[in-house]
Amino acid sequence: MPDSSGRPCRLHRYRFRSVWLLHAPPAVVYAVLGQAEAYPRWWPQVREVVPLDDRSGTARFRSFLPYELTVVATETLRDPAARVLEIGMRGDLAGWARWTIMPGEGGTRAVFEQEVEVRKPVLRRWALLGRPVFRVNHALMMRAGRRGLRAWLARG
Repeated sequence: MPDSSGRPCRLHRYRFRSVWLLHAPPAVVYAVLGQAEAYPRWWPQVREVVPLDDRSGTARFRSFLPYELTVVATETLRDPAARVLEIGMRGDLAGWARWTIMPGEGGTRAVFEQEVEVRKPVLRRWALLGRPVFRVNHALMMRAGRRGLRAWLARG
C-alpha cells in the first residue's frame, strides 16, 4: 500500500546483509552458490527451485514462521571474475539479492545482500506488528543456510 506520497510503504521494505565465513576456496563457493537448483539440498528453508529457462526459475521458501514465499528469480548478473551473483525477484517478494564472494580468513567471505518489498498480502497486513519477527525469521534462515553450506562444502 502506498504512503501519502504514492511511494511504497517503508514497513513493507527490507534490507538485509549477512556475511558467511566458509572454509573452502572462493571459486568453489562461487560455483556452489551459482547452482540455485541445488540450494534445497543444503539450505533447509529453500524448499524448491524449479528452472524456467537458463536465467530464471521459481523458488519456494519457508522458514520458522508458518508461511511460504514464492518468487520468480531472474539472473541479472553472473560475473565469475568478480565472483558476483545477482538476481531480480518478483512474486511474494519484489527486489533483488546478491552474493559477493571474496577470499577471507581461512577460505572465503561470502556477502549476501538483499533489498525487497513484501508483496504477499497476509504479510503486508501484519507489517507493523510482524516486522521484528520477520527480521528474526530471516536471521534464523540465514544461519541455517550458512550451517547447511558449511556442511555441504565439508562433504566435498
